Amino acid sequence: MFQYHCLNPIANVGLELFGEGYTKTEEMEGAQAILVRSAAMHDLELPDGLYAVARAGAGVNNIPLDKCADQGIVVFNTPGANANGVKELVFAGMLLASRDITGGIQWVLDHQDSETVGKDAEKAKKAFAGCEISGKKLGVIGLGAIGVRVANAANRLGMEVYGYDPYISVNAAWNLSRSIKHISNIEDIYRECDYITVHVPLMDSTKKMLNKEAFDMMKEGVVVLNFARDLLVDEEAIVEALKEGKVKKYVSDFPNSTTAGKEGCIVIPHLGASTSESEDNCAVMAVQEVMDYLENGNIHNSVNFPNCDMGVCTAAGRVAILHKNVKGLIGKYTAVMGNNNINISDMTNKSRGDYAYSLLDIDSSVTGTAVEQLKEIEGVLKVRIIK
Repeated sequence: MFQYHCLNPIANVGLELFGEGYTKTEEMEGAQAILVRSAAMHDLELPDGLYAVARAGAGVNNIPLDKCADQGIVVFNTPGANANGVKELVFAGMLLASRDITGGIQWVLDHQDSETVGKDAEKAKKAFAGCEISGKKLGVIGLGAIGVRVANAANRLGMEVYGYDPYISVNAAWNLSRSIKHISNIEDIYRECDYITVHVPLMDSTKKMLNKEAFDMMKEGVVVLNFARDLLVDEEAIVEALKEGKVKKYVSDFPNSTTAGKEGCIVIPHLGASTSESEDNCAVMAVQEVMDYLENGNIHNSVNFPNCDMGVCTAAGRVAILHKNVKGLIGKYTAVMGNNNINISDMTNKSRGDYAYSLLDIDSSVTGTAVEQLKEIEGVLKVRIIK
């Protein structure tokens, strides 16, 4: 029997996937899995019996990844589950920046009591005219689940699309339209594109990647869109670029005092994944990841441990070991099993940075003595008996 705890409301379409072997608990203590959306976890005391944290969304800035890894807690996210919702809002932002739609709507509201509002609108609308996006050049920085969708959709709308991602995955490359120009130098996007949208994760190497130096290289009147993470853009620098007229509009999905209400900034209240479909998709994926890990030991879409899949266990037992990525541990595991007369029928070991994961299928039930001996090996973080 497994218990799970939700730090935020999680869509029922996902929670309903939990079967009879799962119960929801209102207390974090005693839970084997935690489901979370935006709740901050950095200051939480995580229980010793916690095996997994699943973020119903892509970003994991609210989760202490290293702390979880050191405690043998696998952290999952749900990449791509909200991609379509974010993609659609990117185009809404692009259109809002291209044509003064909000200004026009406000004009109508301001004149709603006038009997001649329709006639007057014909004269006033010139002030809100803009341009079409068809035929313009769009630069997409980051070709992951969202970036690929944006690039392909923009291409179908008649835009000339430049894509930049030095680490593009094979799956993303297959899904990318052949019409997209894959750029190897990001500066080409800065120099050539009328619209630039960023879709990369926030890391030390990407923090404030769109800065004054980047803006200086861009075309006059460029539109910059940020629906990924606010810290990817040096927002103080872009406010200055807006004042100077270098940047025409900055569309951001991350409200803060630097950009909110500033001239040229279109700031949306973090609505990228706020659709019922996205929330449902994220909940379903998060629950499926948790169940596969708890029941089979398989890891998919972890952000602090390597992916690993041995399918459903058909052997007598399966042992899951989360450990540091150091030499010699596999030999110690097999020695423990041999000393306890336990035969390993199949095994796999995967590593990711400082951490690694081993799954051992065995021909007989594992003994408590063997488990304790495995736990005592230096570098082992957590040992779990799957079956």
